Amino acid sequence: MLGEVLSQSFVLPRVPLMLGPSKRRTLDRPVTVSLEQLVPDDHFYRYLDAALDLAVVRDWVVERYADHGRPSIDPMVFFKFHLIMFFEGIRSERQLVETASLNVAHRWYLGYHFDEPLPDRSSLSKIRQRLGLAIFRRFFEYVVDLCDEAGLICGRELVADATRVPGNASMDSLVPRLSEVVDDHLEHLFVDGTTAGEPSPDHDRWDLLETCRLDPQRPPSGPYHRISDRKVSRTDPDACAMSLRDGRSVLGYQDHYLVDGGTARIILHAFVTPGDVAETNVLIDQVRRTIFRRKRQPKRVIADAKYASASNIQALETAGIQAYVPLPEWDKSSTRFNHTDFTYDAEQNVYRCPQDEELVPRWFDAKLDQWVYRGRAAMCNACSVKVQCTTSSQGRLLRRSIHAEYLERVQRRHDTPRFKKAMRKRRIWVEGLFAEAKQWHGLHRFRVRGLTAVNVQALLVASGQNLKRWLRTTDWGRRGFPGRALDALGPLGSSKRRS
Repeated sequence: MLGEVLSQSFVLPRVPLMLGPSKRRTLDRPVTVSLEQLVPDDHFYRYLDAALDLAVVRDWVVERYADHGRPSIDPMVFFKFHLIMFFEGIRSERQLVETASLNVAHRWYLGYHFDEPLPDRSSLSKIRQRLGLAIFRRFFEYVVDLCDEAGLICGRELVADATRVPGNASMDSLVPRLSEVVDDHLEHLFVDGTTAGEPSPDHDRWDLLETCRLDPQRPPSGPYHRISDRKVSRTDPDACAMSLRDGRSVLGYQDHYLVDGGTARIILHAFVTPGDVAETNVLIDQVRRTIFRRKRQPKRVIADAKYASASNIQALETAGIQAYVPLPEWDKSSTRFNHTDFTYDAEQNVYRCPQDEELVPRWFDAKLDQWVYRGRAAMCNACSVKVQCTTSSQGRLLRRSIHAEYLERVQRRHDTPRFKKAMRKRRIWVEGLFAEAKQWHGLHRFRVRGLTAVNVQALLVASGQNLKRWLRTTDWGRRGFPGRALDALGPLGSSKRRS
């Protein structure tokens, strides 16, 4: 009873709420405010600034600036700009500068107070050109070193894959190369039959990882002629014609990743080539560079069928690395006897057909590194099962690679549980990283032009992806990253953010 009386005595009377006056806008009056106080102590950019030391950048770039002249923009600010671009999912440098000028946390991270104008977007492009690709490769390796020191790199497995990224150019910009127009005229100028494009006998070995392209003086492979040999884009001369999964033909590039097989999925090597460079051309160089740089000896390399060239498999297997790649079976759909129906006799170096007749080596195909075996014409034409074997009147023909021993070794792994697990792992480990880069970090299409510029963009994205995983292992833990507004925007098509 006493409690009810006390509770009733302290009930406040209800006061009606009246409409207040219109809010006066006095935004032009000066106020004294500290940018340091406006950014919370637990904000992401405070933690990033404390965790990631960018002072090393100044030591890397000192040789690229003169000893006198007008002071430049701090290169640390340039890298901070692009880290903001990565974490916020910003798609252009114009939008980056506009967003950073309005965001209090961005200004704090960059070190620019309210009364200091931010660098112009054109200055960012000029700095990127001045620093050069080598600096961005060094920054990528710096982040990988941080991941290595944190114990995020396993080193027992390497997973390779590539993705096609459209460039900032249209197919309509393709025009015939000048050589296509003047070659006929040049042939009359060189009486001895030589041409200006022939490589010299002492031509040095082409460094694919350094140049990010194949040697333009390389001889053609077979009768196929690439579009890039005949046509070039006026907008982006380095972009090449390629087909996407949806069937569209675009000008673009291939972004190649070599990823550690550990649970952190750290990208150990990343670089971009023109769209006409096949994946099989880059694998061995990537693996060798990574082994040398990381001082790790992997037990296996996992990749898809595009990497399954005989030379790649032979190079991996002889180095003591197991190749987990699916081998293409070209004659599997044929109703006639395929390669597996024939037995190879290593002692006599002959094949035996299902009728126990011999196919002997006839000649060597130097371009494909294959021996060609053929049965006697009279024997094949008189065979009772010829209709199930061949339609040729010259006898059944088989090819055997000089690397067949290594190919057969890989083939025997195909039915093992470990191989099937490796193929599932490849789809999750690397394809997931490409999806993350395209959906959340602007790599669905290159915004810059030229092979050097697109490599810079791809390296910054790959560095950011590694940095996210490194931050997860530090005190930042499982806390989220900026840019959550992207969850329901743009071409993402999903309401869930994958990081």
